[in-house]
Amino acid sequence: MVVAVTGFGVGGWVITTWMRIRNGYPLENSWGKPIYPQGSEEKERIRLLTQENAQLHAELGSIKDRLANVERIVTDSGYALTHQIEALRDNKTTN
Repeated sequence: MVVAVTGFGVGGWVITTWMRIRNGYPLENSWGKPIYPQGSEEKERIRLLTQENAQLHAELGSIKDRLANVERIVTDSGYALTHQIEALRDNKTTN
């Protein structure tokens, strides 16, 4: 019985830790304080990832602006094209 209870406790801890990592929450020690990276390599890695993340956000913003322009051009051209077709039909029926 004690082994089963201990197994569930460890399993729960593993699942909780996995969910925290997956969703970006900081890990905590047994006292509930966040665990931060200790080594300089890990800090450098986090700095580089943060920098890359900022660059990707800027690029995504640029792509969103370009997509909005393309959507505007496509929808405006379609609207104008429809009116041109209708004008040609009207000219054909009046001739």
